[in-house]
Amino acid sequence: MPEVVIAGIGQTPVEEHWDKSLRELAFAAIEAATLDAGGLRPQALFVGNMLAPQLSQQAHLGALLADFAGLTGIEAYTLEAGGASGGAALRAGYMAIASGLVDLALVVGIEKNSDQIGASVDAALATNADGDYEAIQGLTPNAQAALLMRRYLYDHAVPREAFAGFPLVAHANGANNPNAMFRRAISLEAYNRAGLVSEPLNMFDIAPNADGAAALILTRRALLPPGYPHRLVHIAGSSMATDTLALHDRADLLVFEAARISVERACLKARINPLQVDLFELCDGYSIYAALSLEAAGFAGRGGGWELAQNGASPAEISLAGSLPISTMGGMKARGNPGGATGVYQAVEAAMQLRGEAGANQIAGARRALIQCLGGPASSAVTHVLEALD
Repeated sequence: MPEVVIAGIGQTPVEEHWDKSLRELAFAAIEAATLDAGGLRPQALFVGNMLAPQLSQQAHLGALLADFAGLTGIEAYTLEAGGASGGAALRAGYMAIASGLVDLALVVGIEKNSDQIGASVDAALATNADGDYEAIQGLTPNAQAALLMRRYLYDHAVPREAFAGFPLVAHANGANNPNAMFRRAISLEAYNRAGLVSEPLNMFDIAPNADGAAALILTRRALLPPGYPHRLVHIAGSSMATDTLALHDRADLLVFEAARISVERACLKARINPLQVDLFELCDGYSIYAALSLEAAGFAGRGGGWELAQNGASPAEISLAGSLPISTMGGMKARGNPGGATGVYQAVEAAMQLRGEAGANQIAGARRALIQCLGGPASSAVTHVLEALD
């Protein structure tokens, strides 16, 4: 299998971009990635997006963004897999390069939540649940996650404050990320005082929906021109798996089976054990999802994911100083949740860590990263293993 490498990375700040259109936001990330890659011109474009048809009244994003970026003539596609759309676009770009059918691919994750506000946004987000049996009954993504957290607290006799460590770590990391939506650490007291959104989830247990775009340029190592200026990052493993869309169809509500399968397959392809990674960019759209993702990936036993977020007498295991740093640039909690662009942001941030370009959040000696984005409660799961090359 040829070495598929990330030749360029680009991102915009994650915030409410009221002054930019969807195409302008995406172009800013494309331009940054192209500059980072030394001006390499892609032959194919893969766009990850979740909500543009509902919130921006714009489908056909492949042709739209290729045109706006001055790339008319290349092949272009839009991939949708809920919150895993960016990861799906990255996997599609990876497969195109690995197959040899494409030499240079551009992967873009784009989401523009601020084109609408209020109930219309909630209705759009609900389309990612089972329309016939969940959304039609009024079940929102927040309520769905709340159901899982309540069941987790009951089954495992976990104290409610056990989940505080996830947003505390994320916000501490986001404080040093210039592209993060929230750049301030929070205290345990602030977490405990936060208002409930969907009981038992409070404000800090839920990542804020926001606008953002991130981009990657992929190619094969052998095709890079001499004098490439960055440390190379190789996509060593890639996998996508699915589970039931509706929660009531699952044998066990508290097992993210698709997340488990996708980690196993990606790590098998990379010929590693998950315990060999130096960081894990996971889906922390909800605190409960972070705990269940850690369990699915094999970093904790069933009902033990929350324990990795506890401080005790030393830094939490998931902090920058811990044995398994997560959300190293703030994750979805502090960087913000750009929906279908999340998987591409994760890849950009992991590549920064492996290049040694993460600034104050740099994981010393980081050489291998695991990244995973989820569509809904792991109805879709896309996992990649990234490795630094010498």
